[in-house]
Amino acid sequence: MIAVLSDIHGNLPALQAVLTAACSLGCNRIISLGDVAGYYAQPGECIDLLKAHNAINILGNHDNYLASGTNCPRSKAVSEITNYQRGIVSSEQVLWLSRSVSTLTEDGNYFAHGGWQDPLDQYLYKVSAKHIPPGARNLITGHTHVQALIEFGQQKYCNPGSVGQPRDGDPRASFVVLCGNDIHLHRIEYDIDQTACAMKAAGLSPRYYENLYIGAQIGGRIDTVTVDSAG
Repeated sequence: MIAVLSDIHGNLPALQAVLTAACSLGCNRIISLGDVAGYYAQPGECIDLLKAHNAINILGNHDNYLASGTNCPRSKAVSEITNYQRGIVSSEQVLWLSRSVSTLTEDGNYFAHGGWQDPLDQYLYKVSAKHIPPGARNLITGHTHVQALIEFGQQKYCNPGSVGQPRDGDPRASFVVLCGNDIHLHRIEYDIDQTACAMKAAGLSPRYYENLYIGAQIGGRIDTVTVDSAG
């Protein structure tokens, strides 16, 4: 069985809880859909933990900011946190991020951070069968931080949701388990206070982590993923 994770964002307590749960379910492989970096105070520890589990990582946009030396063009908050993280990760950890794959195709599943049309930065808030790439049975992506499983006949779209910053109104860390063509959604509680304490110790603003307690974006917005009826 394979545990598929996404959008860890430097949230070590959440990642530890998810990996413990995945192992207890019998998962023997880990696929990360990217954004190990970004938002929270322990990206290096998250990288090391994924390395210890021999995880495959697909490059996310926050990973790319850190690995490429660029900043987010649409968010000063993301850029501030990315600049902070540059000062605390090692060159070996950045190298591991830079070696992430852009997409992964395996057993009829197409894995990406965003979508197949833009693997790095496509947000799929409205999904239809047209978003599933030709020849694939299932599309499995992250980036929206919203857990979803939608069927289109014999095809499926799945988002495991976010390990480190859920935005669907449920503060529990989320992931999925693949067993053949079966996809199972999972949520797990973790100690959000530990993440908040790490952020306080780093001197980062409470506005960057208060949202974790309600399962929302920074600023409080809650998102959804729906079927695109026009598609």
